[in-house]
Amino acid sequence: LLRMKLLQLLFMKPGSLEVLFRTPFCLKQIPHVCLATSASLCSKKKKTNSYEQADQEKYRSLVYSVISYKTSAQTPETIFEEDNLLYGPPAKHTPQVKAETKTPKNWVPLINPNKRIHPNSDSGVPMKIALPTNKLPSVTRVLQQTISPQQAFYLERWKQRMIRELGKEGFAEYTKNLFLQGELFHAALESIFLSKEMASNKEREDIDISGYLSSVRHVLEDISEVKALESAVQHEPLQYLGLVDCVAKYRGQLCVIDWKTSEKIKPSLKSTFDNPLQVAAYIGAINHDANYDFQVRCGLIVVAYKNGSPAHPHFMDPELCSQYWNKWLLRLEEYTDRN
Repeated sequence: LLRMKLLQLLFMKPGSLEVLFRTPFCLKQIPHVCLATSASLCSKKKKTNSYEQADQEKYRSLVYSVISYKTSAQTPETIFEEDNLLYGPPAKHTPQVKAETKTPKNWVPLINPNKRIHPNSDSGVPMKIALPTNKLPSVTRVLQQTISPQQAFYLERWKQRMIRELGKEGFAEYTKNLFLQGELFHAALESIFLSKEMASNKEREDIDISGYLSSVRHVLEDISEVKALESAVQHEPLQYLGLVDCVAKYRGQLCVIDWKTSEKIKPSLKSTFDNPLQVAAYIGAINHDANYDFQVRCGLIVVAYKNGSPAHPHFMDPELCSQYWNKWLLRLEEYTDRN
């Protein structure tokens, strides 16, 4: 019924609509319905737009191109094309490819198949062969002349820093003392293994090596059956030589033992740099040297400390020795190519 009355009012004359806006009528008849309209829009004359007077057909294409344009994100192709025009072609970047494991050209096995593994008898007297007078390259020389650029950089930087602190003469004296210190330490160890005095009083007066000896005391307890001391070794097929510190059993395993002195802690095998390659080279030389009637499969690097802190023994099993043996063969080939 309310809807019908509303329709009747809408179809009445325009002046009759004023009834709807009278407050009493709205409150009494339609308390919850409000109707709004604008009489001014109907009564006023519509204003003319100046743009409507323009020739629509003439500018249709221009208007369409303007209103239809949308900004879009650049794709990588357009960015590269724009950079190419502004700054030139981009520099080509070749991704790094992981280098393949190199194989030595002249590969020789670490273990000599024509030689027995164990010695015939234990004479109890360690071997001590003097270095020959031939001109074969030594293991130390090969490693020094094929050092990596990164290691060479750090060594040179350390040398320059020491020269700044000590001066050239002071650095020369420091280096001389390091070599002498190592020689005295090796001599003291040889005396221990030969059951002689640990070191002479004169040696202790020159340089105090008691800290190094205290450092390796716990390692010496695990060493037995010394086979060689400060003995020359020569790899006959590969034509290189070296001077091995010690060949003995460490915890039941026959090893080439290399004694190192250090003022810095070296708790891992990696921190000994090229020493594992040196040990592997000595192992291969012993196994192919006719002067030795046995073969070695393991290695041991003992780092002794001047302050007497416990030395770090780094044991190299047969698998690890084989890995470093291949690296040594590559360094030996590099040295041969350079010379």
